[in-house]
Amino acid sequence: MAATSITSLIFDSPGPENTARTLEVARARADQLGIQSILVATTEGGTALEAMDALRGFDLIAVTHAAGFSGPNTQQLSAERRKALEDAGVRVLTCQHALGGIGRAVRKKFSTYELDEIVAHTLRRFGQGMKVCVEIALMAADAGWVRVGEPCVAIAGTGKGADTAVVLVPANVSDFFDLRVQEILAKPR
Repeated sequence: MAATSITSLIFDSPGPENTARTLEVARARADQLGIQSILVATTEGGTALEAMDALRGFDLIAVTHAAGFSGPNTQQLSAERRKALEDAGVRVLTCQHALGGIGRAVRKKFSTYELDEIVAHTLRRFGQGMKVCVEIALMAADAGWVRVGEPCVAIAGTGKGADTAVVLVPANVSDFFDLRVQEILAKPR
C-alpha cells in the first residue's frame, strides 16, 4: 500500500490567531480526501461562524458545550448565534460531553477522578484541541450525526478559536477504542 504524504501545520503557540489557517488546512485536506463531514467545536459561536464562511459546501456540524457547563440553566451559545448558524445550514449539536459526564459529578462531589476524565487528561498531553477533537467526534457519533467508521475532519482549539484539526474515524462512546486519529493536520507546539 502506498503511503500518503501530508504536512502537519505546527503553530508556535495555541490560540485564536490560528483559526483562519486551521480552517484553511482542514478544508484543503477534506477536499483531497473527499470528506464531507466536518465537526467544529464552539462555545459562544464565534469559531462556528468563522467556519461557516470558510467551509461552505461541507456538512458542517458545530458542537457546543452542554447546557449547564458554565452554571445551572445556562447555554453559552446564544439563541441568536444558534439561529444564524442553523439558518446558514450548519447543524448545531448540544449534548452531554463524552469525556466529562457522570465522572465530572463524581469528581466534584467526592474529589476523585473517574475513567472518562483520566482519558480526557491523557488526550490533553497532545493538546487541549486534540482532546476536544476526539470528544466532539464521540458526541456526534452518539447523536447519529456522523457515520461510525467513516473518516471526518474535527476542528477544535485551546480556549477560543481553532488551532487543532485532525482527520479521524469516529466511534460511539461505548466503542471508544475503535476511534482512530488518522492524520494530525494542525496543532500548537
